[in-house]
Amino acid sequence: MEGGRRGEAAGTTASGDGPAPVFTLEEVAKRNSSREAWLVIHGRVYDVTRFLAEHPGGEEVLLEQAGKDATESFEDVGHSTDAREMLKQYFIGEVHPNPSRTSSGQTSFWSTWLIPIFGALVLGLMYRYYMVDGKSS
Repeated sequence: MEGGRRGEAAGTTASGDGPAPVFTLEEVAKRNSSREAWLVIHGRVYDVTRFLAEHPGGEEVLLEQAGKDATESFEDVGHSTDAREMLKQYFIGEVHPNPSRTSSGQTSFWSTWLIPIFGALVLGLMYRYYMVDGKSS
């Protein structure tokens, strides 16, 4: 199990009373101030607003990571088991597992198919133009 999930069932709220809410990274990114500070660690969303003043490294450390995926920073510091346990009380939900999906849940047609197909056509036409031009010279 991932570090942030010890002792909790995956996909449930901290109180265990049902499925955890799911947030997009865009929603999390809006919560990046001292009035509302959310961060993501191992795919889980934490509202650390109440903890800002108590954080041993100072609130600036958390505010730098607020609204972002802070997994790497969290692990780089080497937080203790106690800190990982304390994190559970700030858990509010999960991050949507596929950030490349649009708000309607569909993968963007433009980025997945149309742009690569258009690029291939342009390259094919350029190749053909230069090959035909090279033979006529």
